[in-house]
Amino acid sequence: MVSDTPNLPPNLLPERHPQHDLFICDVSDAVLKDVMPQMEHPFYALSKKPETTVRRYEHNGQWIKVTPSVKGLATIYDKDILIYCISQLMAKIKRNEPVSPRVRINSRDLLVFANRGTAGKDYEALQESIERLAGTVIVTNIPTGDVEQTDTFHLIDSASIRRKHGLDGRLLACEIVLSDWVFNAIKHNEVLTLHRDYFRLRKPIERRIYELARKHCGQQASWLVSLDTLLKKSGSKSSEKEFRRAVRTLAETNHLPDYTVSFDPETDRVTFQNRGTLKAALTPASEPWTGCLDSDAYGDARNVAPGWDVHYLEREWRGWLGHNEIVPKSPERHFIKFCQSWFEKRGRP
Repeated sequence: MVSDTPNLPPNLLPERHPQHDLFICDVSDAVLKDVMPQMEHPFYALSKKPETTVRRYEHNGQWIKVTPSVKGLATIYDKDILIYCISQLMAKIKRNEPVSPRVRINSRDLLVFANRGTAGKDYEALQESIERLAGTVIVTNIPTGDVEQTDTFHLIDSASIRRKHGLDGRLLACEIVLSDWVFNAIKHNEVLTLHRDYFRLRKPIERRIYELARKHCGQQASWLVSLDTLLKKSGSKSSEKEFRRAVRTLAETNHLPDYTVSFDPETDRVTFQNRGTLKAALTPASEPWTGCLDSDAYGDARNVAPGWDVHYLEREWRGWLGHNEIVPKSPERHFIKFCQSWFEKRGRP
């Protein structure tokens, strides 16, 4: 994955925002955001029942090992907490305000944001989610940023919870510390916008399939994928027969946000087609970058990608930026990095 790795703006410089700084989630109209690595790969359990076995996933050289706590693996519903935090952080970054991996959350605001109820049981479920996120251990070689390494981390590093005094004891607020892995993805703008109706998808497999469509189809007209690849990337524990039935049902109801779904039983392939709603839903900061490159960048690009037409690579790069909603902070450096990665993967034309 090509990352936006140039110098960070002042609001993200680590020396100004050490670990003990506190970020308050208070943006009422934050746009739903998620980090791309968690959308592309199956980090979360899709079952509402506790999963207590270690799971491993590998695809195209990238792998994940997920180890649960005694409370089970973190689920795709637990992920709502991280989506809320990521959305809030990205909203503040857009406003050039300082951010930190240490985040304070108003519990009721989070529940409303995630289209959940606000009864006592909903607050208890929120605490259970925090405990599963803190207990689940990830080991992976999937990078965030431009550094290739193997990382071991919890989905959240730590958490503290404030409760109301008295018999009610309702959870009022919580402070969580995001893992460096997640915060690094935020810093490098490895995020995508989610449709607001994501939280209205009640079945875990529907949420997961939407994430994959959003990541792989994006703003393209369509995305064609085999059923077995979709099953593998989803992380579902269903049999192929059960998964095929679920996809067929999803195609019949056709209620997925942003994309229509069709299934061809003869070829066992699934097609996602863009409904045309996505571009209108994106914020101005997510529009493709249309600035100019310094003329020296083309010479440097020819050096790192010999044999390739640099203007063709520029078009591919701009399209990639738009697809992944990235606004480069140092365009020349980012473009050259893209060309180098392109050549390393494909060689000479």
